[in-house]
Amino acid sequence: MDNLKTSFAGIQLKNPIIISSSGLTNSAEKNKKLADAGAGAIVLKSLFEEQILIEVEHLKNAEYTEGNDYIAGYVRAHKLGEYIELIRESKKLCNIPIIASINCYTDAEWVDFAKQIEEAGADAIEINILALQTEKDYKYGDFEQRHIDILSHIKKVTTIPVIMKLGENLTNPIALINQLYANGAAAVVLFNRFYQPDIDINKMAFVPGNVFSTEADLSTPLRWIGIASSIIDKMDYAASGGVHSPEAVVKTILAGASAVEVCSAIYENSSSFIGETNSFLSSWMEKNGYDSTAQFKGKLNAKNIEGITVWERTQFLKYFSSRQ
Repeated sequence: MDNLKTSFAGIQLKNPIIISSSGLTNSAEKNKKLADAGAGAIVLKSLFEEQILIEVEHLKNAEYTEGNDYIAGYVRAHKLGEYIELIRESKKLCNIPIIASINCYTDAEWVDFAKQIEEAGADAIEINILALQTEKDYKYGDFEQRHIDILSHIKKVTTIPVIMKLGENLTNPIALINQLYANGAAAVVLFNRFYQPDIDINKMAFVPGNVFSTEADLSTPLRWIGIASSIIDKMDYAASGGVHSPEAVVKTILAGASAVEVCSAIYENSSSFIGETNSFLSSWMEKNGYDSTAQFKGKLNAKNIEGITVWERTQFLKYFSSRQ
């Protein structure tokens, strides 16, 4: 299926299917099976700043404060060492690009971590800055600036592509994407999925909400990729969230994406989803006269739609007026 080749973040992929960071990608053996099933690239299970900080706090000893710095350093080094090994082993077993993932919310350890991740052989780094902004005295723009600062610092010490995976809790994703492009981001992924909280009213306790995305979630990345790819057209985009069918992959490319990140669909349907999707995409392209994904990428983004674009419409005027 040579016609499925695509370029994402400056990396050549044999097809647009990227397995997103999750429990699916936390071992080299799992990653080999995904590569053998036909994946175009793999994003490794994230190295979590939050998890590191929680473990450090758990191990701290209030009576021996002088040893706490040593404990913090040990935990960080141990977690990074495990991650470096995951990169190296995955690179040995897989014949597709391996993308490391850092999940962070402060501009702290990540410059040093990113440098070591590159040295371990990762083909790219995906930076995932996922946090809710709830401070009463929050200054508008601080959260967006944090993305730019972390990206800029990592770019100073690495040469491999840096991919920014954004949450949808942004006032204006276009403005941030423009700044990320100016500061050297190779691609953006829209959007990260927040942890979904719920409440058990019988136990009076917090419980996890729906773990998996649904097909309905696709509309949000579709909208913003459709808009962003028409305005900042030199940036590469990937859709994440709601890709539950082969048709969804076609839709995201038409909107302007170069690739998709898939997770829930594989958990729910097994890795056979990858091959089935690639077969469908190849057949659809042949049916519609396309020799490459580049020929129809962005064909339906905001630049190529006349008049008021459906991507920017926020009201259901026509829909509801016809049903009154």
